[in-house]
Amino acid sequence: MRASRLVTLLFTLQRLRGATAAELARELEVSERTIYRDVAALSAAGVPLWTEPGRGGGIRMLDGWRTRLDGLTAQEAAAIFAVGAPQVIAELGMSAALAGAQAKLLATLPADLREHARAVAERFHLDAPGWFHTPQQVTQLAAVAEAVWDQQRLRIRYRRRRDDVERTVEPLGLVLKAGTWYVAAGVDGTTRTYRVDRITAAEPTGERFERPDDFDLAEWWEGAAGRFESQMLRATVRLRVGPRGLKVLPHAVDHDAALKAIARAGPPDAEGWRELELDVEGIDVAAGQLTALGGEVEALSPEELRTALARAGAALAARNAPRPERQ
Repeated sequence: MRASRLVTLLFTLQRLRGATAAELARELEVSERTIYRDVAALSAAGVPLWTEPGRGGGIRMLDGWRTRLDGLTAQEAAAIFAVGAPQVIAELGMSAALAGAQAKLLATLPADLREHARAVAERFHLDAPGWFHTPQQVTQLAAVAEAVWDQQRLRIRYRRRRDDVERTVEPLGLVLKAGTWYVAAGVDGTTRTYRVDRITAAEPTGERFERPDDFDLAEWWEGAAGRFESQMLRATVRLRVGPRGLKVLPHAVDHDAALKAIARAGPPDAEGWRELELDVEGIDVAAGQLTALGGEVEALSPEELRTALARAGAALAARNAPRPERQ
């Protein structure tokens, strides 16, 4: 893994303070070209390295500079490099390494900074992949974030589809999902999700609340997101999709639903086409999304979807028919 190799190279240079590319290549069992690429990556990340040409030259590290990762194993430090992708870390079996790395990092911090790091982890969670949303104007984010941090009750006005409602909530944490902010908030003994861009007013009540000791923001969000997706994807369609269409499908419809459908798809035919069942928000929505596949998709059921795709294809063909040549 490149992350582990980068950390090993960093530790090696820190120990030797300097070495030739050939010496480093032998120690790490890679090519000299790989060493130069890795040195460039470390330099771009802020490690003070430079190269000296000629006899007696080599790759040097600034005197007196040391990484603060001395207590970590290469695998633990590599896990930190990949901390933005926790699912990938789990699949690689590196969750224990990440936990060990975090424990060592926290142990090196002063008590006040250590508590600050824990508080941030408890209150803010980033969920990057998945649903697609256009970023919205979020006027009340600062007020909500301050209430999350200070554990202050908020009186909010929330815009729903048909009307506005007022609620007094206990904001427990913020989640950023595909450009949209959500706040997890306690209301009448339950935890609910509110889109922050739909909060049109947020006023502190001046009352402080106690966070539940057993509330885990990341764990709670995983369950809430799963329930939301199951409610959002209310219909199932059957399709035949060509090889190129299979590559486009995750970008045209709900990403996770597409990956699940492809994983469960039937075997390819002689031309590489596969049959699959796809969960979609609705037939009309699916028809609009699947036009992105062009001639690489065939709707098998329901007939309503097949008709909608045929109508869209006919309209597209008519609109883009060759123009008569001018005489």
